[in-house]
Amino acid sequence: MIVGIGVDIVEVRRIRAALDNPQTGERFRDRVFTPGEIAYCARRRTGVESYAARFAAKEAVVKVLGKLVDWREIEVVRGDGPPAICLHGGAARRAAELGIQEFHLSVSHTAEHAIAYVVATC
Repeated sequence: MIVGIGVDIVEVRRIRAALDNPQTGERFRDRVFTPGEIAYCARRRTGVESYAARFAAKEAVVKVLGKLVDWREIEVVRGDGPPAICLHGGAARRAAELGIQEFHLSVSHTAEHAIAYVVATC
C-alpha cells in the first residue's frame, strides 16, 4: 500500500554554485551529503548532476516524511541496481512511525535539472 509520494526538481546550477562557493561549499557538501554519496559523486564525470539528483531525492523523501530531518539521515545508495534510499537516525524513526517499510526511488538529470520521484510503501 502507498503511504506517501514525494517529488522534487532541482536546478543543477544552484547545487554547483553551493558546492563551488569558496567560503561555504565544503561545509554545504559535508552538511547535506553522506561520505558514501560524496565518494560516489566524486567518481562520476557528471558529479554535480549526481549531487543535484541526490539533493532532489532527499527533498522528495522529506515531503513523504512530512518533517524536516538531518540531511545526512537520508542517504541515496547505489549498488548493482538502481539507486535506493537508506534512512538513518531520526529519519528512520519517522518512517517507522508512518509504517513505511520501503522506498521506491527514480532519479533523472540533465545538465540543467535533476528530478527525483519517491514512493513510500508499507
